[in-house]
Amino acid sequence: MSNDNLITPVILSGGSGTRLWPLSTDKRPKQFLNLTGPLSMFQMTLERCQEPHVFGSPIIVGSAKHAALVEEQMDEIGAASAVHILEPCARNTAPAIALAALACNNPQSPMLVMPSDHVIKNVAAFHDAVRESLPLAKARWLVTFGIEPDGPETGYGYIRQGEPIFGSTNSFAAQKFVEKPNRENAEKMLASGDYFWNAGIFLFRADTYLQALKDHAPEMLEAAQNAMRQAHKDGSQTSPDEGSFSRAPSDSIDYAVMEKAEKVAVTPVNPGWSDVGSWDSLFEISASDDQSNVTTGDVLAIDAKDNLIHTDGIEVVTLGVNDLIIVASGDKVMIMPRGQSQDVRKIVSERQKND
Repeated sequence: MSNDNLITPVILSGGSGTRLWPLSTDKRPKQFLNLTGPLSMFQMTLERCQEPHVFGSPIIVGSAKHAALVEEQMDEIGAASAVHILEPCARNTAPAIALAALACNNPQSPMLVMPSDHVIKNVAAFHDAVRESLPLAKARWLVTFGIEPDGPETGYGYIRQGEPIFGSTNSFAAQKFVEKPNRENAEKMLASGDYFWNAGIFLFRADTYLQALKDHAPEMLEAAQNAMRQAHKDGSQTSPDEGSFSRAPSDSIDYAVMEKAEKVAVTPVNPGWSDVGSWDSLFEISASDDQSNVTTGDVLAIDAKDNLIHTDGIEVVTLGVNDLIIVASGDKVMIMPRGQSQDVRKIVSERQKND
């Protein structure tokens, strides 16, 4: 590919990761933690888009308060960004992606938008799906990637596929976006075979996305344009104007654009994906011992089975317990049954009330 045709990775690193408390905190959210190996998920996302002649330098969009952390983790793996956009306030994914699209040197440049806190085990399969989808993106389709579901998951949104898109390798018109379902509806969608998990990964031209915002969320586009027009630049770092950006409606790309636009495609892929959105999902993707325990740190598990035990300091010893999540971080310890980790947000909420 020529430089003009290189894909610009856009890495969204503004998430808070509250469901992985107490390890994930406001100061160091989950994307910057080494939960699955020697690298953080942010660093793994960077490495995922290092293939020469395919990807250009990434655009990073994240909270201004994590700027030093982002730069530090990029330095650790020898990565550099084309632009590091420091969000002055959180306005959800649609405005964040607008900032990145406005920062692209070439408006016709294809952008691969990725959250920074996902795990993809089969990177080659993911790259193949991106290559297959590139002609659609160049033809002004908004492409999203649907993960082939392996169970009736209630923690993810879903995408329903429509008709195959003429001329594409393996892509379909996206017929419907579905919010996180209850168990009964998730089982129905899985049985139909027409639904995919919504991974929140997108491929489209910068100008295509900006036009979609103009059509469906003009106030958001105007706020992002004003914020970038008045941005302060310091090397690769760009700080959008806070007063302008704060006027952008806070909305996800799904609500603001994907559910309303006409040319929306879904490309199925099965790359060993996880959003590591909870301690339960970390348990599912991690290696376990001969008693099916997933342990990290100074842990001794005696006559204990099917537990996730994670400590970054104090020794944790268990005897005769099963199906628990035990996390010790600093001076905080959390214990709960496996299967309930989606409710960790309740703990965070209650603690905030008491602070």
